[in-house]
Amino acid sequence: MARVIQINDPADERVADFRDLTHADRRPDRPGGRGLVIAEGVVVVRRLLDSPYPVRALLGVARRFDELADDIAEVDVPAYVASAEVMAEIVGFHLNRGVLAVADRAEQPPAEQLVATSRRLAVLEGVGDHENLGALFRNAAALGIDGVLLGAGCSDPLYRRSVRVSMGHVLRVPFTTLTPWPDGLNLLRDNGFRVAALTPRPGSVALPAARLDQGRVAVLLGAEGPGLTEAAISAADLAVRIPMTSGVDSLNVATAAAIAFYATAAHTTAGPTVAGPTTARATPAGQAPAGPTRADPPAGG
Repeated sequence: MARVIQINDPADERVADFRDLTHADRRPDRPGGRGLVIAEGVVVVRRLLDSPYPVRALLGVARRFDELADDIAEVDVPAYVASAEVMAEIVGFHLNRGVLAVADRAEQPPAEQLVATSRRLAVLEGVGDHENLGALFRNAAALGIDGVLLGAGCSDPLYRRSVRVSMGHVLRVPFTTLTPWPDGLNLLRDNGFRVAALTPRPGSVALPAARLDQGRVAVLLGAEGPGLTEAAISAADLAVRIPMTSGVDSLNVATAAAIAFYATAAHTTAGPTVAGPTTARATPAGQAPAGPTRADPPAGG
């Protein structure tokens, strides 16, 4: 059972993992970063507790711990209880969600393992915006994508903002890096995947005609703005665009990804059912307009 400990002094060293998150919560490759996974709010904390990430401690106001009572009953970690004022001094800002949890990182699966055990995958290049990345992982979880492969230039999916925007689903969708880039895409083909690059370029196949619901599929998405690189598109098996109404030339990458993810699912006449993740060659940055419209560059940053 979690050890409930009252914290009255913001300088208490026992809550050092939570201190001044506006600076301490940085990706491990940034100076000063500690590489911790941080969950905010009751819903996301629950998902962290139910994930493979080893929880170190929790910090929150009493009311939030009451809501989490059943979730932390079997968790042997400290649960630090503080007033909203003390918590704000520790964290560095007022946290409306009222509770945080920190965890160490879990080991990422090898790309070979993730590819071998998946049917539908998302592959990202240059997706650097943390909110887009979090939203993309939430969509992947909702639409049954089996995993996410991170190519060159992607941000850390476990950055605090990405975890929050994903509503904690980044903690349940397996992900790993794919190297070398883009030659690593050959690993997918060697395992029977079609790689579909989402791009608005002329000559790309309209999404409904691409039949991404057949076989093993990987959807390749680029950064919002620049889109997929020429090298990535050339390394894919086909280029796919999302048909759009004339006069609308772009979609947010996470929105475009959701449309492509849905297209990879098996559907029945009784209604759509989301099947396991499939990959599809995506339009840069998940945007693909139809006709004269152009898709937003892959969401990157």
